[in-house]
Amino acid sequence: MADAKVIPFGDEPRTRRARNTKAKRTSGRSATAAPSALASVPEEQEEAVEAPVEAPAAADGGGWERRIAGGLSFLRRRITGDYEVDEFGYDKELTDQVLMSMVRPLYEKYFRVEVKGIENIPAEGGALVVANHSGTLPLDGLMLQVAVHDHHPAERHLRLLAADLVFMLPVINELARKAGHTLACAEDAERLLQRGEVVGVMPEGFKGIGKPFGDRYKLQRFGRGGFVSTALRAGVPIVPCSIVGAEEIYPMIGNAKTVARVLGFPYFPITPTFPWLGPLGMVPLPTKWTIQFGEPIPTDGYPAEAAEDPMLMFNLTDQVREQIQHTLYKLLVQRRSVFF
Repeated sequence: MADAKVIPFGDEPRTRRARNTKAKRTSGRSATAAPSALASVPEEQEEAVEAPVEAPAAADGGGWERRIAGGLSFLRRRITGDYEVDEFGYDKELTDQVLMSMVRPLYEKYFRVEVKGIENIPAEGGALVVANHSGTLPLDGLMLQVAVHDHHPAERHLRLLAADLVFMLPVINELARKAGHTLACAEDAERLLQRGEVVGVMPEGFKGIGKPFGDRYKLQRFGRGGFVSTALRAGVPIVPCSIVGAEEIYPMIGNAKTVARVLGFPYFPITPTFPWLGPLGMVPLPTKWTIQFGEPIPTDGYPAEAAEDPMLMFNLTDQVREQIQHTLYKLLVQRRSVFF
């Protein structure tokens, strides 16, 4: 049996016209041929061809309109006072829309932070993130805050415990509270943890951030283990965190103790660029950062009186410290370069 031929119905006249138009097309009449060729396209296809040309412009215009409207709405709420601040002074809207946006370019483009193990922070409920502290200026705390918010699937906010000095400095005081930082005391930390917040603490304090460059990545003493006692009382997991890259942003080669004493600072750093280059010497070096969150250490299995057991607190503190130190050494071995 001969092969059957499919005969198109309804399209033959239009196809013949298109074929004839194509045969008559010449290089000198390309402008005239274009409408003839378009005539051979069904109306449904003509709409499909035209739609993508106008859609991106409309979408882009709508995007800008939404941004402008959102910005104006934000300004209206700030002017009229129609926004919420919690009992610690934390302003979530200001943090998300302004403060995070200011720090994020430094995080993404300058330090190019790589985050590992973010899944070790629970999706809900309280958790205590314990990290090493370094860098002469506390930029590591800000980078840690962005890392938790931007990389966690639940976009959780890290509430950092800060030293007294932070809340004694003008402007810095207000910005710190708006960003969710609070005084590094057991009472405030426990209240936040019981409310289901993710709390960050750097037990080394000024001993870690102000140590000489020669002692980089060598953890200092973790205090008396107060953070462990807080986690035990709240029954939340402890998440060890190791930060590589912050040690080299301001290599501290000296400490002007007399100047520090006059200014009321715990130390006054001398680096290869500061104070020799003036304000320019305060620009951090563009090191490559890695932040790794380790396996959480559960505390909900301990009895209520465990928070008063000094031996248990010592053992858990040492376990957290050793885990952070081991991860630091591991990340340093894997690192190709300080800057890449």
